[in-house]
Amino acid sequence: MPDLLNLITDIEGVSVGHATDLALGSGVTVIVFDEPAVASGTVLGGAPGGRDTGLLDPSMTVNAVDAFVLSGGSAFGLDAAGGVQAGLRELGRGFAVGSVRIPIVPQAILMDLLNGGDKDWGLHSPYRDMGYTALQAAAKGTFALGTTGAGTGATTATVKGGLGSASAVSSAGYRVAAIVAVNALGSATIGDGPHFWAAPFEKDAEFGGLGMPAVADHRMRLKGMNTPATTIGAVVTDAQLTKAEAHRLSLAGHDGFARALLPAHLPLDGDTVFAASTAKHRRDDMASLMELCHLATIVMARAIARGVYAATALPVEGAQKAWRDCYPNGR
Repeated sequence: MPDLLNLITDIEGVSVGHATDLALGSGVTVIVFDEPAVASGTVLGGAPGGRDTGLLDPSMTVNAVDAFVLSGGSAFGLDAAGGVQAGLRELGRGFAVGSVRIPIVPQAILMDLLNGGDKDWGLHSPYRDMGYTALQAAAKGTFALGTTGAGTGATTATVKGGLGSASAVSSAGYRVAAIVAVNALGSATIGDGPHFWAAPFEKDAEFGGLGMPAVADHRMRLKGMNTPATTIGAVVTDAQLTKAEAHRLSLAGHDGFARALLPAHLPLDGDTVFAASTAKHRRDDMASLMELCHLATIVMARAIARGVYAATALPVEGAQKAWRDCYPNGR
């Protein structure tokens, strides 16, 4: 198998594409599966926005998806899935209903309308076209992190948010990886310093190698008391899962939120995690599922810190400073 890139594309059969508009201060990320992937998901934030998330419930009929979409734009951004569907329809993808195929594309959105970007787009939002563009850009291998795709306009309580990803391999050889757009109401960093809450899980100094501070400041830091936010992401594995097991994996991804963001899952967060299995490798034992859940928590926490660490400030007046602006010497 190819060497790990520490990205969700380490999962065979997964491609990622971005559409990024720095002037708009927003973007779209699409996660595309070569073949329909068994999928589920969970929403634990109090102010979510999504499309076709209801079908991810394990009790619902549709078992697999063609792609996931992560987008900025708040409710306007929900148009992005339509663009992805259009592109997948061109490829003949989708759930068969008689002679018709309907691409299954669950989506989650984040609130980035107040970040200083130019949101005066006229009658129709640009997100449908951005979704199509992101799909056309989808590829395997390396992709950009930070201020790109769905992470373009993301912010946190302390520094600029961004798009992150990370991967791991289980003791049985199964791969599991996360991708996330970090737009948290809370903070990924500790107190007023450079350290990340995810530091205990860091691998190979992927977000600076600073470790934990001598004293951790637990005081609450928020963007604002009336500002909606959302961190949205996905966990994918190459191990075979049922839809119910994918649901459990998505919950473990939320545990990664809780370990990398303080606080998380607030009334004005829309925190959403999708989960999917490409089923490239058979498994049916409980021990391997529990380890996958454990690793899902860790890769999500690492992905969150990587997204913030890699971010750059938007090129607009009054934009939130990035971690690298605040700590140019890495500490």
